[in-house]
Amino acid sequence: MSAVTQEHLTLEEFHAFEHSRTDGPRYEYWFGKAVPKAMPTWLHSELQALLLGLLKQLGYYSAIELELRILPDWHPKPDVAAASFREQPYPTKPIEIVAEVLAPTDEPSEVNEKCRNYEKCGIRQIYVFDPQKHTAEIWMADRLLAIEMLRLPNGVTYPVNAIWSELDQRMA
Repeated sequence: MSAVTQEHLTLEEFHAFEHSRTDGPRYEYWFGKAVPKAMPTWLHSELQALLLGLLKQLGYYSAIELELRILPDWHPKPDVAAASFREQPYPTKPIEIVAEVLAPTDEPSEVNEKCRNYEKCGIRQIYVFDPQKHTAEIWMADRLLAIEMLRLPNGVTYPVNAIWSELDQRMA
């Protein structure tokens, strides 16, 4: 997830750059930089789809790679976003849940920075899933902690091992 350019881009320049592209990775706007998202594999994409459906089933509006416009100079596109409300066309207020699906190229320091920024903009639950290792973590107290159960803001709980079982079935 390294920046594509060292010069500072305005938000308008970033959007022009992003809309001019027809292939390759998608980008996020990080404090004046165009930062590429990892290119998803089948495993990554399947986990995104599974989490999207699960969060909908558990009572949330959910979307894949929805651009968040909560902070003026940081517009991430979490792998999965979930909210009890659907602000149009983009969220400008904190949503309840984001989930990031790790790719082999993701650097731990950049994942932690992203989690800190999600927290800074008021997102209540920040999950990081590693489909290779079958691990799930939640961001708390400025670090990622391993979890075995999703405990969602609406009071619903869901076992993480059920996510991995479903993913394994889908990938078989």
